[in-house]
Amino acid sequence: MAGYDDRDGQIWMDGKLVPWRDAKVHILTHAMHYASSVFEGERCYNGTIFKSREHSERLIRSGQLIDIDIPYSVDQIEEAKAAVLKANDMQDAYVRVVAWRGAGEDMGVASARNPVRMAVAAWEWGAYYGDAKMQGAKLDIAKWKRPSPETIPSEAKAAGLYMICTMSKHAAEAKGCSDAMMLDYRGYVAEATGANIFFVKDGEVHTPLPDCFLNGITRQTVIEMLKERDITVHERHIMPEELDGFQQCWLTGTAAEVTPVGQIGDFRFEVGTLTREIAESYEKLVRA
Repeated sequence: MAGYDDRDGQIWMDGKLVPWRDAKVHILTHAMHYASSVFEGERCYNGTIFKSREHSERLIRSGQLIDIDIPYSVDQIEEAKAAVLKANDMQDAYVRVVAWRGAGEDMGVASARNPVRMAVAAWEWGAYYGDAKMQGAKLDIAKWKRPSPETIPSEAKAAGLYMICTMSKHAAEAKGCSDAMMLDYRGYVAEATGANIFFVKDGEVHTPLPDCFLNGITRQTVIEMLKERDITVHERHIMPEELDGFQQCWLTGTAAEVTPVGQIGDFRFEVGTLTREIAESYEKLVRA
């Protein structure tokens, strides 16, 4: 497949559709130098983006949290996504919406005078973890930790928060793993590099409390699904040594969907009945 800069199709940029290869920014774009960018990843199933408005609302909220006033309403963002899917004749796709501080009068840390820009692109994207979607992903344990919310607005889906995720995933892939589990600044289990994490013990589910990382939309959806089944869900702080007592594990995220985990470091998990049932139920829900 061609690189992401060399494809056919249309990308929405700043209010209009442009040919894919012409969707470019200047080298002095503020976001490139200072990570002044927020984004959303969404999946479209059978022509409908799952929880689309919730993603658009979160994009605007993320911008506000890092002092970026996105100049588009939720309705306008929704229209832009619909235009991209129609222009590219897509029914099943991954949709990326990104807003950033562009090039302008400022080229230092401050960028209040620079325009805020937005783009929407969509492409076909299969299972994020490949065969692990059925067999169970293998995770490394990252050396980098999710930072304190006193150091950065962890509720924002902001580009700068993902640099340690990129480094952690590179290190994991070099070891033959699909991803890495990250701890937080206190040493509690946090999440994977781009997905939330769940564990099962004796029929009950345990998941880290999202007090310093993103409370994912898929995470919230899966918790609702579990509670509808009358399954007890414990949202709490989890120490890494507790992994030895968990029987099942899975990841959740827009890209990851619901992906079973077979191993984290030296800890192993079965791809059990509950994991498979939740994965299947989520698949049915998003395609309903």
